[in-house]
Amino acid sequence: MSEKVNDPWVRRVAARLPRRAMVHSVTAASAAAALGAMVGRARAADAGPFPAHPKWRFVFVNHVTTNPFFVPTQYGIQDACALLGCTYQWTGSEVSDVAQMVNAMNAAIAAKADGIAVAIVDPKGFDAPVARALDAGIPVFSYNADAPPGSPNQRLAYIGQDLYLSGYQMGEKIVQLVGSGEVALFIATPGQLNIQPRIDGAAAAIKKAGSSITYTEIATGPTVNEEFSKISAYYLGHQNVKGMFAVDAGSTEGVGQVVRQHDLSKKGVRAGGFDLLPESLKAVHDGNLDFVIDQQPYLQGFYAVMEMFAFKVSGGLIGPADINTGLKFVTKEGVTPYLTTKTRYEGSSSEAQIVPRSGPIAG
Repeated sequence: MSEKVNDPWVRRVAARLPRRAMVHSVTAASAAAALGAMVGRARAADAGPFPAHPKWRFVFVNHVTTNPFFVPTQYGIQDACALLGCTYQWTGSEVSDVAQMVNAMNAAIAAKADGIAVAIVDPKGFDAPVARALDAGIPVFSYNADAPPGSPNQRLAYIGQDLYLSGYQMGEKIVQLVGSGEVALFIATPGQLNIQPRIDGAAAAIKKAGSSITYTEIATGPTVNEEFSKISAYYLGHQNVKGMFAVDAGSTEGVGQVVRQHDLSKKGVRAGGFDLLPESLKAVHDGNLDFVIDQQPYLQGFYAVMEMFAFKVSGGLIGPADINTGLKFVTKEGVTPYLTTKTRYEGSSSEAQIVPRSGPIAG
């Protein structure tokens, strides 16, 4: 049977947590260390570190369930569930339809899920279903996208990248690369909380730099074909552009394709974006993108399961904590391992394996 939690306790925990995952909150590294210690104890005792527990079922509600970005997220969920003896359901919407996602949450509540992780991509649309889940004694965590600062949403913690900060750092990189001139900033779905904070951060960094860069924000749409078409059309109408940058995976892939198609890198056009889709990594290798930013989607699934499990096994005594899954610029100098190594951690292979490495570790 599903174990119930004390509803007032859930409310108290929710009320005291911040709205944004901060760089100085619980980090992916510290969570990894805790997990390593747990696994080490299990091996040393030749038994699991926890008493027998129900095979808890955690429901993940996603906004683009078939998007390749979330392949490693699902592998992370699978691996954590296998490690901890849990099960999961992957559900939501294929096209960022908030109503479909809310319906999926309501179904999870009705089915008495043991925990819910949801990508909060809308500023208000998830407030009521999160409250309903907490009232039913079901802990709710956000991943990949979080409620905005000051929101009344009472999710217990956020697991994912600090989205505004990542956009701000991309904006600083744009200033370094371009210097002056017209820049295009592409965004698949304006207003959605998994990407809007990034474009806001990029715009803020460009403004703060006081450079002679002018920028235009262009909506590209939720599908890869749409994104490529919009980016291509923009370039054909603005061939004096000095930089083309995107804040989502599909638009980033599209930027790389347009740069390659028109040989723009040789014309001095700088370009970059987010996430590690295979075509984007190849574009970095070939010089058609200056960088992509890694937000470690595997960890967004893995640590979300860990947090829900810890809450359940402790009866809520272990307080949920925001986990920033980090930011890493992948450039031509460092892209080769991503292209030559096929792993489930980056979503390029389904095989469970230990990935060997050698040499010093860059900080």
